[in-house]
Amino acid sequence: MTEARPDRRRASGWRVRFRYAWLVRAVVVALAVAPVAPLLVVCATAWIDQGARGHVYPAASVPAAPVALVLGARVFPDGVPSPFLTARLALAKQLYDTGRVRVLLVSGDNRRRNYNEPDAMRRWLVAHGVPARKVVEDYAGFDTYDSCARAKLVFGVSRAVVVTQTYHLGRAVSLCRHLGIDATGVGDDTQRVAWVAWQRAAVREYGASVKAVYDLSAHRSPVLGRHETGVQDALRSG
Repeated sequence: MTEARPDRRRASGWRVRFRYAWLVRAVVVALAVAPVAPLLVVCATAWIDQGARGHVYPAASVPAAPVALVLGARVFPDGVPSPFLTARLALAKQLYDTGRVRVLLVSGDNRRRNYNEPDAMRRWLVAHGVPARKVVEDYAGFDTYDSCARAKLVFGVSRAVVVTQTYHLGRAVSLCRHLGIDATGVGDDTQRVAWVAWQRAAVREYGASVKAVYDLSAHRSPVLGRHETGVQDALRSG
């Protein structure tokens, strides 16, 4: 037993040195990136604005498309959509009710067993009068890039109206268009009343814009899988 103690101390020392080295590398990277970070944000934001320009509309005048891609957001532990997500769903329902779209593809996070955005989105839409056969779920829309890529590569969507909040809309439309979808977008503004949450989300968009440019430039592979026929089946249904 006495011989094991120096080994444990040695192992503990290695762990401390490893953590210290990792911290030093993180600080060095942060210091290297910091001077160019504002430029990265400006360039990424300009790229997104350019990609979405001319493709964002009010709900009443957006060109008709076969599909609305409704992007997920927070769902409460009891399965109720958050106000931000509810606003997106209400906007998608409006597009369906007015004949602007024929099918709703709801894309969100379901990576944890007890958290399911697409099911919550579907329940809300069906409870508010959208036929169940017209709602298709994408359970691997872990972020905007994944949702757009999977809409194209897994669900075969070539033309769509993207539905989200306005602060997020430019990035979503740009990503979809660069990934091969003829996308337009409609954004919700009603949640501006939640001023603090809205501003916090809007500020996060700066970093998310840089990530979007990186994902496209690096050709990041989304979570894929077998081809899904749900959208085509829903379009064929009466």
